[in-house]
Amino acid sequence: MHIKGDKKQPRKGVFLLPNLFTTAALFSGFYSIIAAMNGDFSGAAVAIFISMVFDALDGRVARLTHTQSAFGAEYDSLSDMVSFGIAPALIVFTWALEPLEKIGWITAFVYAVGAALRLARFNTMIGVEEKRYFTGLPSPAAAAIVAGVIWAASEHGMSGESLSIVMAFLLPIAGLLMVSNVKYRSFKDLNLKGRVPFMVLLLSVLIFVLIALEPSLVLMVLFCIYGLWGPAAIFIKGLR
Repeated sequence: MHIKGDKKQPRKGVFLLPNLFTTAALFSGFYSIIAAMNGDFSGAAVAIFISMVFDALDGRVARLTHTQSAFGAEYDSLSDMVSFGIAPALIVFTWALEPLEKIGWITAFVYAVGAALRLARFNTMIGVEEKRYFTGLPSPAAAAIVAGVIWAASEHGMSGESLSIVMAFLLPIAGLLMVSNVKYRSFKDLNLKGRVPFMVLLLSVLIFVLIALEPSLVLMVLFCIYGLWGPAAIFIKGLR
C-alpha cells in the first residue's frame, strides 16, 4: 500500500508510477477470477500470488520516489479488496464450495466481508498501529493461504469437490483471523542492509531452492505457518 506505516499526511494528486503497479495488482486479481471461471484454477491461484508481488512493490515504489498520495492509498485499498477479498472468495466457491449450495456461498461471503473489514480497519489505523506488527491477518496473507491450497491441490491432482468440507472451514477461519486482534509480524523493521549470520543466508538460499522445486506446496506451507503463528504465539504466551 502506498502509505503503509507512513505517518506523514499523503499528498493530493495522482502519480503515475506507483499507480501502475497498483493497476497491475488489480489486473492480476481480476484475471484470477476469469481464469477460475474458465476452469483454470492453478492459473487463478498463481495470479493471486502475482498480485501480491505488485501490491508489495507499489508502496515501496511510492516511498522511494516520494509519490505517496491519498488517491494512491484509496486506489490500493480498492485493488486489495478485489485481489485479496473478492477474487479468493469467488475462486474457492467455484472450485470447491458450489456443491454445498447456501453454506458454500455464505462461507465465501464471510471471507469477503472479513477482508473488507480488515482493509477498512487498516486504513483507520495508519500512523497509530505499531510498525512491527499488523493487527489481524493481512489480507494478502489470507489470500495466499487460500490460493496456496488451491494451487497445491490442483498440481497434485486433487479436486475441489474432495476438499469442499476443508475449504468450508478454512475460508471463514481466514476471514475471522483478518478481523481479529491477533498480532502478526509485519517485517517492516527487517534490516536487509545489516550483517547476518551465515546460517541465515544459507536458510534463505534453501527456501528459494525449495520454492523453485515445489512452488505451490512450499508457498502454501509458508503462508499457513504465518497464519498459524499469531494464534500460536498467544497460546504459548498463555502457557508461560
